[in-house]
Amino acid sequence: MNNFFFKIGELFSTPGYINSLLHGFLLTIQIAYFAILIGILLGTIIALVDTARPSKWLVIPKFICRIYTTVIRGTPMALQLFIMFFVIFAIKGFPSIITAILAFGLNSAAYTAEIIRGGILSVDKGQTEAGLALGLSRKTIFMKIVAPQAIKNIIPALGNEIVTVIKETAIVSMVGMYDLNMAAKDIGSGQNMASYIVPMFVAALFYLGIIYVITFIVKRIEKSLRKSDLRAEK
Repeated sequence: MNNFFFKIGELFSTPGYINSLLHGFLLTIQIAYFAILIGILLGTIIALVDTARPSKWLVIPKFICRIYTTVIRGTPMALQLFIMFFVIFAIKGFPSIITAILAFGLNSAAYTAEIIRGGILSVDKGQTEAGLALGLSRKTIFMKIVAPQAIKNIIPALGNEIVTVIKETAIVSMVGMYDLNMAAKDIGSGQNMASYIVPMFVAALFYLGIIYVITFIVKRIEKSLRKSDLRAEK
């Protein structure tokens, strides 16, 4: 045990090792951040199309959205990443970070769409009917009645999706990207098992730290929304 903590101290006292871990951590955060943005934006659009009232103009978009979510959710993330890298964006000189962001963003969008769709559908249809009876437009009903309630149902599951995206980015090392996972492997390569475990342990602490921050923020948002509910009831 003393040797383990000695190795950790040695790791943090070696500038080259720390720089490698920080570089890998920065790449992980960049991929996750932009992928989450794409996932939320595209997922919201897909969910709104999927939950919109039936219309001849939306038949094809609805069909495309459902096929998209079915295919993405039904295939492994690793397979999607390989297809993006070695088939769709197999272009010499094309930035690998862009490819990774698109791969994770498109994957997250399918799951986010289902989360948002579920949140919208969880709101009682009677409230929409009541709004229509009062003469409110469907847009007003959605923005003032449905959306606020749906958001409260969406936040916990969306927080879980964000955490999932951050952890899944570890597989970019499979296509040669120097993320946090790859940095830990690189530092530990060529050493004995005890020395190899140390950088992996430190990388795990990095992941744990960022996920703890995300979880804390999500819980604070949930708590704030609960307080607003209590004030409304009073």
